[in-house]
Amino acid sequence: MSEAEAPAGRMLTILRGGDYYRVADPTWTDPLTGQFAKERGRRWNPPGSFPVVYLNRDEAVARANVARLYAGRPYGPEDFKQGPAPDLVTVPVAEDAYVDIVTDAGCVAAGLPRSYPLDATGMVISHEVCQPIGQDVWDTGHPGIACRSAAPGAPTDGEELAWFARGRRLTALTVRPFADWF
Repeated sequence: MSEAEAPAGRMLTILRGGDYYRVADPTWTDPLTGQFAKERGRRWNPPGSFPVVYLNRDEAVARANVARLYAGRPYGPEDFKQGPAPDLVTVPVAEDAYVDIVTDAGCVAAGLPRSYPLDATGMVISHEVCQPIGQDVWDTGHPGIACRSAAPGAPTDGEELAWFARGRRLTALTVRPFADWF
C-alpha cells in the first residue's frame, strides 16, 4: 500500500524517547505542566481540551521556537542579555510509541500532506487543521504525537513531541538559563 493509499484514520506510530527540551518562562511555577496548553490550546490540542507538554527534540528546534515567539516584534531573543528570558529545561522522556507525524507515511496516514508542516502552497498548516487530529490521538489513548517542527528556521529534520500528560508527570533533569543555551 502506498502512502497515498493509507486508510484514513489509521494512524502510524513511531518510537521516541530520550532527552527532550522544554522552552520555559523562568517565572512559571511548573514548566512541565500541560495546563496552559489545555486552557489556551496549541497545535495539537484545542482550547479547553486536554493537557499537553510541548517539547523540542534538540536545542536547534528550541532556538527556532524561541525565535518564532518574537517574530514581527521590534525586539528579538538576541536582545535578552539581561533580565527574564526563556530557560531550557532538559526532560527525560520514556520510550513509547507516539503517533507518527514525522515520516511521509505517518503524515498521510493522519490525514496530512507529505509536505507537513507546509501545505501545497508552502504555507504552515494551521492549528485548526491539526487540533482535530490531536483530539483523535487523545481519544484513542496514545501517549502523544511525534511531529516535524513547524517553527520557521528549524532544521528540516527538526522534531517536536506533543506529550499528553494523562495523569503522568515529567521531571526536569536540568534547567539552563537563556545565556547558557541560546
